Amino acid sequence: MSTNSLKKFGALFIVGVLLMSLAAQCGAPATPQIVEKVVTVEVEKQVEKEVEKIVTVEVEKEVEKVVTVEVEKEVAAGSFSSSDKAVEVAKEMCNGVTLNLVRESGLQSEDPLYMGPIWESLTGSKINVIQLSYNDMYTNQLQDHLTGGGSYDVLDVSPFWMQDYVAAGVLEPLDAYIDKYMNKADMEDFLPPYIDAMKLDGVTYGLYDDGDVFILYYRKDLFEDPDNQAEFKETYGTDLVPPETTEQMFDAAEFFTTKYAPDMYGLAMQRLEGQAYSWFIGPFSGAGGQFFDDNMKAQINSDIGVNLLTEMVKQNTMMPPGVEKWGFMEILSSWMEGKAAMIITWPPIGRWGAGYGDTAAQLSWVPPSQVKGKVGYMPQPGGRPTLAGGFNLSVAASSPNRECAYLFIQWMTSPQISLQRVMLPFALRDPYRISHFESPLYRTAWPEAGEYLETARTGAMAGQWELGLPGGREYMEAIDNAVTSAYAGTDPKEALDTAAARWDDITERLGVDAQKAAYEKWLQNPWDKPGPTVDVP
Repeated sequence: MSTNSLKKFGALFIVGVLLMSLAAQCGAPATPQIVEKVVTVEVEKQVEKEVEKIVTVEVEKEVEKVVTVEVEKEVAAGSFSSSDKAVEVAKEMCNGVTLNLVRESGLQSEDPLYMGPIWESLTGSKINVIQLSYNDMYTNQLQDHLTGGGSYDVLDVSPFWMQDYVAAGVLEPLDAYIDKYMNKADMEDFLPPYIDAMKLDGVTYGLYDDGDVFILYYRKDLFEDPDNQAEFKETYGTDLVPPETTEQMFDAAEFFTTKYAPDMYGLAMQRLEGQAYSWFIGPFSGAGGQFFDDNMKAQINSDIGVNLLTEMVKQNTMMPPGVEKWGFMEILSSWMEGKAAMIITWPPIGRWGAGYGDTAAQLSWVPPSQVKGKVGYMPQPGGRPTLAGGFNLSVAASSPNRECAYLFIQWMTSPQISLQRVMLPFALRDPYRISHFESPLYRTAWPEAGEYLETARTGAMAGQWELGLPGGREYMEAIDNAVTSAYAGTDPKEALDTAAARWDDITERLGVDAQKAAYEKWLQNPWDKPGPTVDVP
């Protein structure tokens, strides 16, 4: 394939759309089909502008309307594309190499399953996607290295696993590869909260790849309804507004549940064990909670923690019956079917609720959105939205194909390719680069897309990371157990006292002095340090 062809093909972006063929005058209507529209970005030699073009097809009253959006993006003179560089080198170095990539099973895997064949066509290097449950990813990636390694080449690493992985030697340092192959301007394009998430002690161990931050989605039509506003004002003495505080959120939830249940409830949040801790971390920090005192004694069972967990249990009374066992899928279905006035969850639901990608074959299982055009966006109430999970793409230190693995993750996370990926309707990778949030292409993907992107960016800039210390996963599991135990009826203080004792055991086992040193270092990142506000440098 020629260089020009490579550049064109390297920017493929496919949007699944539902194309209904017009019936012949005397024939039966054709069966609707999922088709793919190919979009290319062409970069001419010695031309300093990229043109991104997206083509979608809308079907309206049996008429096909083609909508074309063109966006120009300045490219600095003399710079080079990191994605093109990765392809150029990998084509020579990695042809015939198979890279084993770990990814969470389900929709998270749709991204590499889709992008892998494109990479292979460009470089001759195949991507083999190994799907694991989220809870198994931490253990399997770690154990593979500890038992001799070599099974995996590209790892998906949550930032709060980094300390454990680096201490065990799981991750390959990336700075030498970055210096050799990457356009350095690309590193400055990551949103600030995500830059430090790639590093430990100044060494880069991953390229950030998933802007997970909690967002509150609310029904604008319900909040803006004049009757609802008048009734709420009469009952609560305040205006019905999109909530900024947990108190405002509860009052609105109580109002809507009282008025509309059982057809609709005022609030729904994921309460199932396994990641229930994420809904505790941000509000705990925003209320002024501290994870440890100066002697590394756990403080999660402070009055702030107990009051918060008590409030979380109370919130459940405004949610659908059985919510204590609801996971992501139940929240998604409830929202898409118009059965909740507010939810707090990850960014993908914001896209799907707007009907973005609702004709993609990979999303055929998602209920059709009943809330399209009715959705508003707010950062998670409480002041510090949880930076809930997120992933770095990293290279396994025991991989026999480390350089090829690096070239692949540079390509995947480059501004050009990553924009295409975070806009894939069926993928779960969320915007994380400044250029993602500012992309005219993305901001016009649906009518409220600009509001959605600004909310995600604002939330991330005020966000609170989950505890990224050695033993971070164990600390989070202890909170998870406390939260779900309280949901099941245990007194919140008793549940958090048990979790705090577990934290102290973990700290003592790993070494109080060592953990204190790691914690003090961790707190140097403004988005790690708990408290009501982020002290951005």
